[in-house]
Amino acid sequence: MAAALVWIPFLAGLLAGLGRAEAQQTTLHPAVGRLFVHTLDRETPLHLPEHVAVPPTVPVTYHAHLQGHPDLPRWLRYTQRSPHHPGFLYGSPTPEDRGRQVIEVVAYNRDSFDTTQQRLVLLIGDPEGPLLPYQAEFLVRSHDVEEVLPSTPASRFLIALGGLWEPAELQLLNITSALDRGGRVPLPIEGRKEGVYIKVGSASPFSTCLKMVASPDSHARCAQGQPPLLSCYDTLASHFRVEWCNVSLATARDFLTDALVTLLVPLLVALLLTLLLAYVMCCRREGRLKRDLATSDIQMVHHCTIRGNTEELRQMAASREVPRPLSTLPMFNVRTGERLPPQVDSAQVPLILDQH
Repeated sequence: MAAALVWIPFLAGLLAGLGRAEAQQTTLHPAVGRLFVHTLDRETPLHLPEHVAVPPTVPVTYHAHLQGHPDLPRWLRYTQRSPHHPGFLYGSPTPEDRGRQVIEVVAYNRDSFDTTQQRLVLLIGDPEGPLLPYQAEFLVRSHDVEEVLPSTPASRFLIALGGLWEPAELQLLNITSALDRGGRVPLPIEGRKEGVYIKVGSASPFSTCLKMVASPDSHARCAQGQPPLLSCYDTLASHFRVEWCNVSLATARDFLTDALVTLLVPLLVALLLTLLLAYVMCCRREGRLKRDLATSDIQMVHHCTIRGNTEELRQMAASREVPRPLSTLPMFNVRTGERLPPQVDSAQVPLILDQH
């Protein structure tokens, strides 16, 4: 009976929360190849009045999924350090993700068991502005992923990085937790962080400083446990601890030209071989016929010569006058006086049989 009394307020609160849950809809515009971050705050999804704020002691958690699916799309990730911290949806959409995606988010109040649903409509399109072919990725050991997702630390990172790069507009392309890239969970010691990978793009070429950091000589020094070559002042050191041995530089390439070359060269070679074969089969046919006729004439002359020689040999064999050998004469039986004719008169057999 006591257990039933305990569960009655829980069920009443849950049903009341579900009854009040009205899905809000928010439209967002992520760009392909650019970092998308959406903060799940504590006031908006719970439908509280403007003058009422959620106490920081109230635990709130979230569950997000793609509409009609149990999980999020492959490019989108969710993180929340604890029920007392905000949640983040973040990621970088790919060209295959263009279009409309609907994300359903459910907020749970862990004290009152209220639940509220929110719908995020993501209209993913191409980015505006110039292309960013020069891309660099940095491993920051001093931060966790949720610490650099807000706009303030992200902007601070770009400003500090601008001192190492050519003067140009830098944009965040992606942020990934080091744990998602195979990193280890740090020991529960104060000051230990999981680490985060930050990918930045620019329309300007890499500076000499960044090229030196990512050079083979720097990699060789890192393999020996020595610091890499850094020819400029580390403007990131005051706020971010960057693992310079893990810096990677990449230049985006247009693979359309490579694809066209890969396909067109074999097609051109095949076309040339086809034309050459057609020329040999069609244009050179008269000469081949003449050669075939000449060969046939030679064979006919050879055949007539052999036939004439054969007839001559037959005539010579038929007109020869040679005494018959004793073995071909009739045999005489001394006792009976009977003469037995020979089985075959070989003297009359021509050397070459007549084939007429």
